[in-house]
Amino acid sequence: MEANAGMVAGSHRRNELVRIRHDSDSGPKPLKNLNGQTCQICGDNVGLTAMGDIFVACNECAFPVCRPCYEYERKDGTQSCPQCKTRYKRHKGSPRVEGDDEEDDIDDLENEFNYAQGNSKARRQWQGEDLELSASSRHESQQPIPLLTNGQSRNVHSSPYTDPRQPVPVRIVDPSKDLNSYGLGNVDWKERVEGWKLKQEKNMMQVTGKYSEGKGDIEGTGSNGEELQMADDARQPLSRVVPIPSSHLTPYRVVIILRLIILGFFLQYRVTHPVKDAYPLWLTSVICEIWFALSWLLDQFPKWYPVNRETYLDRLALRYDREGEPSQLAPVDIFVSTVDPLKEPPLVTANTVLSILAVDYPVDKVSCYVSDDGSAMLTFEALSETAEFARKWVPFCKKHNIEPRAPEFYFAQKIDYLKDKIQPSFVKERRAMKREYEEFKVRINALVAKAQKMPEEGWTMQDGTPWPGNNPRDHPGMIQVFLGRSGGLDTDGNELPRLVYVSREKRPGFQHHKKAGAMNALIRVSAVLTNGAYLLNVDCDHYFNNSKALKEAMCFMMDPAYGKKTCYVQFPQRFDGIDLHDRYANRNIVFFDINLKGLDGIQGPVYVGTGCCFNRQALYGYDPVLTEEDLEPNIIVKGCCGPRKKGKGSNKKYIDKKRAMKRTESTVPIFNMEDIEEGVEGYDDERSLLMSQKSLEKRFGQSPVFIAATFMEQGGIPPTTNPASLLKEAIHVISCGYEDKTEWGKEIGWIYGSVTEDILTGFKMHARGWISIYCMPPRPAFKGSAPINLSDRLNQVLRWALGSIEILLSRHCPIWYGYNGRLKLLERLAYINTIVYPLTSIPLIAYCTLPAFCLLTNKFIIPEVRDST
Repeated sequence: MEANAGMVAGSHRRNELVRIRHDSDSGPKPLKNLNGQTCQICGDNVGLTAMGDIFVACNECAFPVCRPCYEYERKDGTQSCPQCKTRYKRHKGSPRVEGDDEEDDIDDLENEFNYAQGNSKARRQWQGEDLELSASSRHESQQPIPLLTNGQSRNVHSSPYTDPRQPVPVRIVDPSKDLNSYGLGNVDWKERVEGWKLKQEKNMMQVTGKYSEGKGDIEGTGSNGEELQMADDARQPLSRVVPIPSSHLTPYRVVIILRLIILGFFLQYRVTHPVKDAYPLWLTSVICEIWFALSWLLDQFPKWYPVNRETYLDRLALRYDREGEPSQLAPVDIFVSTVDPLKEPPLVTANTVLSILAVDYPVDKVSCYVSDDGSAMLTFEALSETAEFARKWVPFCKKHNIEPRAPEFYFAQKIDYLKDKIQPSFVKERRAMKREYEEFKVRINALVAKAQKMPEEGWTMQDGTPWPGNNPRDHPGMIQVFLGRSGGLDTDGNELPRLVYVSREKRPGFQHHKKAGAMNALIRVSAVLTNGAYLLNVDCDHYFNNSKALKEAMCFMMDPAYGKKTCYVQFPQRFDGIDLHDRYANRNIVFFDINLKGLDGIQGPVYVGTGCCFNRQALYGYDPVLTEEDLEPNIIVKGCCGPRKKGKGSNKKYIDKKRAMKRTESTVPIFNMEDIEEGVEGYDDERSLLMSQKSLEKRFGQSPVFIAATFMEQGGIPPTTNPASLLKEAIHVISCGYEDKTEWGKEIGWIYGSVTEDILTGFKMHARGWISIYCMPPRPAFKGSAPINLSDRLNQVLRWALGSIEILLSRHCPIWYGYNGRLKLLERLAYINTIVYPLTSIPLIAYCTLPAFCLLTNKFIIPEVRDST
């Protein structure tokens, strides 16, 4: 996609398209995948022992773990198997750790310390033989897996390693086609499990070559030892759960239990001692008290198992973003939504966009889409000015590594900007940049002042063409690429991220579904133009306060243990401009710092509408790739107390056949792509009985390019796609009638039916079995603007309450929806509490008025205490 591509506007329904300049985009090149058997902790090859057998860390359940992860767990971890929780026994050649038994069958005490230094026979054999076997999986590759290969369709969902004696982790698959073909060279399985290991092969083959040349330096010191240590660090988990100390949790849980017992005695007394003289007042009070008790239970028990999380950005860099090599980080499409530029100032939106363009992430992997749902020319012109200023602002941010990267908030900081800045030219460049920003603000404010009064004939663009969006309720779809791959260079000649303006088509008589409809239009247009594997949405007033926020999210999304079943990573909301006493409770400390941490220990936090990084596959309505532990029956004990520990010999599998069939039917690309006019090559329709072209169009809409993009799990545009037709197809997918008779808003994308579409969308994902992650980096990832007066705050709370009531009265109500899914009990209670809390206002008002009625009627709601003497 070119940066100099002009405005494109049109209506697919009316067969209209106006294009000023053509644009092109090149997709990523397909990669070749290699074979391997994966460790369920780091994703590396399990490897072989010195005797040539498959390395088995746990003798109880044979959970696939490679030798380095086994050593790491014994030395610094829990010393137990991640699945069955059985303590790891010491294998031959492994150093002893505290708590090891004296095994008679392992007699190598004279060699165990030599093993640590790299001199033992077992060490040499393992490094010399097994290192070659695992070389292909040392560094994972996140380049897109080619969708079309030799005319055959490929399943793009990973399959975990299955031990021949005991299949421990299980994927939801068609057993007749997948589980029995792991060892028979199944192409689909190999592509998904091993394709992302190409980078590891490249780096570890270099390390192996150096090791072979200099065998004298094998003690872990010198250059070879450092490189081996670096490779081992790259294979470690990208994040970890930090349990809250029991000294903090236990008193909290004890207080909850005591309150529950006292509450039970209180309600028992109130119910069994009616007041006959004031029976209506007594009955009202008891009903209110029971409601308050239930509300308290719904609010407390989802907080039973809170957790903290910690990310390792250095490991992420070692695995996917090493210096001197092409970055293997996944591409991300960032959505910014805005409607009315007079209520949402363009300068605020501009700061948000600038912070996105300057984010610390490979520029070719970032694309920013700004949704203008009000089709305002003011937003368009302000974005054009923002793109020009970004050419100077982005290199300044990256050169001096400043935080935050929104200029308004950076220059407003009351700090010593000379601190930690060693470049002599920094002071001069900072002053020059501040002058540039002040001039930029003047230009934006001039546009705002001009937009206060619209001409009678409507707005016109610089070339005299009428602005297509003069009527915000009746206008064609509009797309403008401001910054792109080939153009859009900064003042230093470096590439800038993509910046795309989008305004979807609106016509009278069509339902547009407000923000949810605009977000779904962005999903489709981004899939056609860039197709990032992950999506991140922010409101126009929520800027990137932490330039590494995307990397924080990738520590979970690209983690081998979490990525395939994580639907989104939610960041907390933080705000600027809150008064000292927070009189309007904008910080929401209880919700963001307590409630969401508690949900993170169950199935994940709820989606709060902004600052959230999504897995695109989850938004397409697909089911997650689940392990056997995830597929266990959803019972109360597990929901309340967390994962159960399995005893010895406990290896019972639980496979939901209906969900397995659903997973297969919804993910296998089954249709003949030879009819696609846009130049995408054909799929083989050998499994066309499962899914036809018609059923795909019924699900995703009539866009073959978009349908092809939905099966590219690693993102990217097919290399054979005709670039000249991309913008035409993008106009098609944002047309007002595209979603008619499809599953958009029902099972796909942001869900319709409530003004609080965020809660509904997250609930549907959790009901399908996905988990979510709560990420709280030390430096807040995003900051926004909070309501500064009572009127705005009340309107905000009222909108949330009305949205919750809409969900309560819909078919998606958590009280009765999704019981055949994988939603955990405590997670369901949390969602029920989220939608019923507005009803608490009714018993609260009634309970508060009871004292007045008692005084007026001289009757009381509690029985009189009489002296028995």
